[in-house]
Amino acid sequence: MVLFGKSKKTEDTVVAMLASAIRRDISFAVLAPDQKLKIDQLRQSYGGSNHSMRECLRMLAAEGMVEATSQRGFRVTSATEEDLRDILLMRLECEKLGLDRSMKAGDIAWETRVVAAFHALSRAEAEVQASPDDLTALTWDEACHTLSSALISASGSPRLMAMADQFYNQSRRFRLARLREGRIDFAARSDRARALQEAVLARNSAAALHLLEQDIIEDLGASHLSQGQ
Repeated sequence: MVLFGKSKKTEDTVVAMLASAIRRDISFAVLAPDQKLKIDQLRQSYGGSNHSMRECLRMLAAEGMVEATSQRGFRVTSATEEDLRDILLMRLECEKLGLDRSMKAGDIAWETRVVAAFHALSRAEAEVQASPDDLTALTWDEACHTLSSALISASGSPRLMAMADQFYNQSRRFRLARLREGRIDFAARSDRARALQEAVLARNSAAALHLLEQDIIEDLGASHLSQGQ
């Protein structure tokens, strides 16, 4: 039983590593929207066994990053404007609810996490502007993700946080595409981040929720979309 336990733990680690690599390549459009994902081809690029790769794809399907087809294969999920509209809706609902709850319940430890996340994001944004490449882009995106998670980390709802994380991951393709195309206004982002941090620490819920909404909308380039649609 001990040997089995070690084998299962190793397999889980392999699956998690494969999922992380494929998730990253979907986010960076190395694997394009609607692209078919064939097990043998994926193994040549990422390694792993047939079983671990299939488990990885099932995990990513549960996250909404890939889809299972009727022929029992897999493909990368689409990235249409309707997809963006739906992801935007869910990010706004989850993250605004999580921030509102966190601002009511958050303690000094939560405030410390939030301030640290804002600081890390500021440094990552300076780096990606000074030297834009895949590494700094990934660091920047992870810093954005860390801040998003920190803001809702005192919500008291693991399920809400897991759902917010899922839709954040689904939105990455859209925001990283904007970064590659040079369509992110970092000066405006910096101003919003500063104002959002001040509103959060002051426990000004109305201002903080408004700023968070604007940040998510602008981050995804979705100002032309109606929240309610």
